[in-house]
Parts: sequence; structure tokens; C-alpha cells
Amino acid sequence: MEENSKLDRIVEARMKLKERFEEKIRKTPSIADARPQGHGETNRHGMPQVPVGQTVTTKWPVLDLGYQPNVTLDRWRLYIDGEVEHPMVLTWDDFMSLPQTEDVSDFHCVTTWSKLDMSWVGVRLMDIAALVQPKETATHLMCYGYDTYTTNVSLEEALKPDVLLAHTVYGEPLPKEHGGPVRMITPQLYAWKGSKWIKRIEFLSKNKRGFWEERGYSNTAYPWRNDRYS
Repeated sequence: MEENSKLDRIVEARMKLKERFEEKIRKTPSIADARPQGHGETNRHGMPQVPVGQTVTTKWPVLDLGYQPNVTLDRWRLYIDGEVEHPMVLTWDDFMSLPQTEDVSDFHCVTTWSKLDMSWVGVRLMDIAALVQPKETATHLMCYGYDTYTTNVSLEEALKPDVLLAHTVYGEPLPKEHGGPVRMITPQLYAWKGSKWIKRIEFLSKNKRGFWEERGYSNTAYPWRNDRYS
């Protein structure tokens, strides 16, 4: 009964968030750009599948800050706070009890490689937001990793249905070197916007720069506009 009640609350809050952000989401460049830069067949959003300046690879290069934290499932916690009505901390069991989403999406790294048609399982960021209920003042997220990494994402990008906190890739647990046990993925932005080894999601009332943004990378990171640097 309690699980059903929680799911009902998520569904109700999800619908309110969709209404609140639907127009902004619909106008984002990775959906609405009339002259996107890239090549290949169109993806499900009408953009060229391979953005400008990208080369398709079958490999999955490992990029990090030089440190890969070993986070066991019993120690893993996800802190969600900031401009929300109900800040909370999720354990692994809490996280896995949330609605699970399967999706296939593309992964575009700012270092010019793209890996296509990756199969993921995880929890939609939208459902995490529905749990904590962002205040009307919330406009952005800051995502924090166990490796001290940070990155900022606007809510109209973060609440898209293909933005996942992914724990499974190609049917297997997400490897540590790629951010396991859980990383965020942002298929409609460059991949640095998806924090590996995710630990905390802070809802913000204004934009704030993360690790790479403070070092000259773009705040917005739109692949089909070659939007790599400030």
C-alpha cells in the first residue's frame, strides 16, 4: 500500500512538472532548432544523429578527473536538496524502488566522439524531481559526484524524459570506470553534463557554474550548435 501511495504521488507530481516545464522543454535547441548542425539520419527529436564535429565510435573511452571512487551499494546515498519542498536522502533500496525506465539513446562527448544507440536502465530525473517537488523558484540543478565533480543543468533540460540516473548499460551493472553504481546521462547535451558516481542533486534558484564550466566550457552544451566552450 505504501509503495502504491508513493507511486501515485510521483505520477501526480510528474504531471504538474510536465505542465510547468512543457513549453520551455519544447523550445530547447536539441528539439526545436530549425537549422541543427550535423549529419546522418535524424534522431527521434528530428536532429541529425551525429552532431557537428563528432566522430562515431564503437568504443567507450574512459574520461574522469584522475580518480575513480569505489562506492559500494550499501554505502551509496543520493542527497536531493536545495529549492525543493521535500529534501531527502535515498539509499540504494530506496532508489531501486522508484519507477525504472529502459531507454536507448546516443552519447555525445565534447572531446568529439559519439557512441550511438546505447541501452540504459535507470530512474528518470523527472521522477526524482517529482519526489522532492521543486519550488517555483527552482531553475537549475547542480549535480555532484563522489569524485568531487560538479556540473550545472537547467531544469528544462534535466526534466526531459531521456535524462536518467542510470545504473545499467547493455543489460549489465554500470562499470565503475563509467560512473557506477549510478551516473546521470544527458543525451540531448554533451555528456559532461551527466555527472558520474552521482552523490547529490541540488536544486538552485539561479544558475551556478560547475567544474568544467568554471574552466571555460559552455553553460548550455548543445551538441547541434557546436556549443562546447563559453
